[in-house]
Amino acid sequence: MCKMLDEISPSTKPHKPYVGFRYTHPLTEDTLEQMEKDGITRAVAFSQYPQYSCATSGSSYTAMNKFYSNRKSSIKWSVIDRWSTNKYLVKTIAERIQDELKQFDPAVRSRVVILFSAHSLPMKAVNRGDPYPAEVGATVQLVMDELGHTNPYRLVWQSKVGPVPWLEPKTEDAIKSLAKKKMGNIILVPVAFTNEHIETLHELDIEYAHDLANEVGATVRRAKSPNDHPLFIKGIAELVSEHLASNVMVKPQIMMTCPHCERESCRITKMWLRSLNK
Repeated sequence: MCKMLDEISPSTKPHKPYVGFRYTHPLTEDTLEQMEKDGITRAVAFSQYPQYSCATSGSSYTAMNKFYSNRKSSIKWSVIDRWSTNKYLVKTIAERIQDELKQFDPAVRSRVVILFSAHSLPMKAVNRGDPYPAEVGATVQLVMDELGHTNPYRLVWQSKVGPVPWLEPKTEDAIKSLAKKKMGNIILVPVAFTNEHIETLHELDIEYAHDLANEVGATVRRAKSPNDHPLFIKGIAELVSEHLASNVMVKPQIMMTCPHCERESCRITKMWLRSLNK
């Protein structure tokens, strides 16, 4: 992405990537410390979750705010907090689906069910007003528009943990139900993951596309994540380029708390984000 960004936005080059994770190394805090030591003066906090949730992108921005709560930074920060409708993201997902559709016999291809699978979210978060389900739905709709609505499809939810209610239908339950209805030709699409990891390579590929598919007599294929698809790289490079050219540091949507949010940490993070516009 940075190589392409140097080409399309020469006025802001050179561009250097830093990666910060919440729960594995390099941790967000360690990366921020390194950036400060490196003397960085301009940076974009670019969330790699296309669809915003308080539990994902929001958690990362809260971590950034905590890091800077007792220290002054020399870095001028701006934020790309969501990009669920990015046209190149949409085109990449559509191409990944088309690649898998070609693997089915032409006689059944139009009846293959496309199951868009996204990481689930507790209903208590949804009821607070978390925008994640709507933003995932927006991506799904645009992908199907790109495909010309050639196949039946549904949005389903994976990776539920704990006893409390989460978004449904669950991916595994949808596969079981479709198999019973003799609609067992299925493509799983990781619509909210931009790269391969345990929830695609193990949960989708092994638990569902292999083990569960064999159990219920279904044929389940899985579309690749965007990964390093050229269209995807072009999309995120152009997204950053347009962001830098706009001189908009933080957009209004992320500065709003969820309607029923009462978390003090969230309110404080939103205040910090607003301060970046000054």
